[in-house]
Amino acid sequence: MPKARDETASPLQLIRGEHLDHGIGHALDDLKALGLTPSEIGADMLLVAAHVHAADTRLSRSTESQDAWTREIRLVVPVSDPGRWSANAGVLTRALNFLTGDRWSVGFRKRPKGFSKLVSPAAPSLIAPPFDGVSLFSGGLDSLIGAIDTLEARGVPLLVSHAGEGLVSKSQDLCFDGLKAAYKSSSFDRLRMWMSFDSELVKGVGSEDTTRGRSFLFFSLGVAAGSGFAGDFVLKVPENGLIALNVPLDRLRLGALSTRTTHPFYIARWNELLRGLGIPGRLENPYWDKTKGQMVAACANPGLLKQLAPVSLSCSSPSKGRWTKKPQGHCGYCLPCLIRRASLINKDRTTYGLPNLHGSVLDTKQAEGQQVRSFQIAVDRIEKRPELAKMLIHKPGPLYDEPGRHDQLADVYRRGLAEVGVLLKGVRTAPS
Repeated sequence: MPKARDETASPLQLIRGEHLDHGIGHALDDLKALGLTPSEIGADMLLVAAHVHAADTRLSRSTESQDAWTREIRLVVPVSDPGRWSANAGVLTRALNFLTGDRWSVGFRKRPKGFSKLVSPAAPSLIAPPFDGVSLFSGGLDSLIGAIDTLEARGVPLLVSHAGEGLVSKSQDLCFDGLKAAYKSSSFDRLRMWMSFDSELVKGVGSEDTTRGRSFLFFSLGVAAGSGFAGDFVLKVPENGLIALNVPLDRLRLGALSTRTTHPFYIARWNELLRGLGIPGRLENPYWDKTKGQMVAACANPGLLKQLAPVSLSCSSPSKGRWTKKPQGHCGYCLPCLIRRASLINKDRTTYGLPNLHGSVLDTKQAEGQQVRSFQIAVDRIEKRPELAKMLIHKPGPLYDEPGRHDQLADVYRRGLAEVGVLLKGVRTAPS
């Protein structure tokens, strides 16, 4: 593999003995056990995702970039059909650049000898796999509502998760077990993958904890699973419209704090990539025009949601409490926690590290007050000038794929902020 003079090559070993490592082999085995045989292009998705995930989590932004943020990353990925992948490298690169804020370059080569076929067919059966769709299942409140709504509509989803850290994994288990207990007659199931890499994967380089690229792994796993369906499939990505747009609350949220995981531009690039690769599936966010509170209110089984919502997990950093000797789980003051609290107002049984937002003046120089104050500023701005919403929704990224939705996107942004505004009414913030 030729490299430029200023490049450092870091090999990524995906094979341990005769088996695929880093969770890929296990995922393919689990799909086989579910009666699904992904296409080789679908299996390629997992190889590409492994390279992206390794680069994103094992290259420190602070040391491996010129501006302490934007890294320059080149990947060369072994795939089943380098020509087909190379023809779609442009759209893949645009998706990754947008998602992580880095400069990606992706090339492809033929898989090594002995690995031209990664997928062994599932055992023949007269009974086809029961699944009629795939849905991301993070253990969060939105994905829980998405699963409930699908099951109430008699759907039979395959719920797809990345196991993640302990608290995330536990939340996924509790939500899934609760769904299984409630829908005993349904054949829905789940596929869960764990992918991680040694901290010294890139010699002499520290790891990166912003994980802006993790949704590429989630989506890739869902697409790989869907490619094993007999025909077209839909991968549902349940996310409320306010988070999906993720308009920066202030100028400070243009970097590490502003994610683009389910932004319409990113999902559109995924659908463009699937078409180009010949994968008969598409990604959809069924809640793009709903606030989180509207999702809660319209849930098709409110009794079950009331039961399971407390075990779902929305916090952006659920383990940060360990460093401050506070309970791990929901901090209560990060952006996702505040949106969650607003959606469950007056019926929230979640335990928060900061249980009472009104109990004292929140210090805007500390984490407990920063996001609250940013939300207060954003809410006040839109209350005074609601027409700004039509402009601000374009700030996180392009929205040219569906121009007919602009008014609705501006509206869900206004409604989402108003929802959080009710929660924060009377909350006091000030710098120390």
